[in-house]
Amino acid sequence: MTTYGYARCSTDENKQDINRQKRELKALGCVDEKNIYWEYESGTKIERIELNRLLNQVKAGDTIVTTEVSRITRSTKQLCEIIEMAKEKNLKLVIGGFIVDCTKGQLDAMTDGMLKMMGVFAEMERNMISERVKSGMANAAAKGKVIGRPSTTVDSLPSSFIKHYPKYRNKEINKTELARICNVSRQSVHKYIHIYERDI
Repeated sequence: MTTYGYARCSTDENKQDINRQKRELKALGCVDEKNIYWEYESGTKIERIELNRLLNQVKAGDTIVTTEVSRITRSTKQLCEIIEMAKEKNLKLVIGGFIVDCTKGQLDAMTDGMLKMMGVFAEMERNMISERVKSGMANAAAKGKVIGRPSTTVDSLPSSFIKHYPKYRNKEINKTELARICNVSRQSVHKYIHIYERDI
C-alpha cells in the first residue's frame, strides 16, 4: 500500500508557489516526494497529465492525499467520477483533515454527501473568481489598460531552465524530468524550449 500526493496550482510557477502544498502533503502522510504528482493547470480541466498519471498508477489499498478538494478538481462532475473510481479501486482519499475511506468499496452516505458538498463549493468558488476576473478585465479595458500577461522572451526564461537545458538537448534527461528539475509544468518547459531554440 502506497501513499501518493497531488498538488496543483492554476497559474504558472512565477505566480504561485506549489512547494507549500508539497510540504503540507508530506505532513499529511505523503512523505516520499517521488510519489507527489504536481502540475500547473486549471482545476476545471479534465485531461490533466499528472492527475491522469496518478489515477492510472494507484492500486487497491493505496491512499491519495491532497490539501483540499479544489486542488484535485473544481468540477463537481469530475469529483463524483473520482469518488466512484476510489470505490472501484478500494482507495483511501485524504483531503486536508477529511478522510474518505473507500478501501472496502463502499462509502457511508454522510461522508459521500459531505464530500460532494465540498465539491459544489469548490466549483462555486471557481465560478465566482472567474466572474471577478472577467469584471476586472472589462473595467481595465474600459480604462485603456493593456490586458494579458507579458510575453516570455529568452531573457526572462528561468535560470534553472538555462542551466539544465543542455542535459535535455544531449538526451541525458527527457522533457518531464527537465520540468521536475526546474519545478515548472511540462507545458511551461515545452514553451521555454520553443522560445530558447527559436532565438539561439
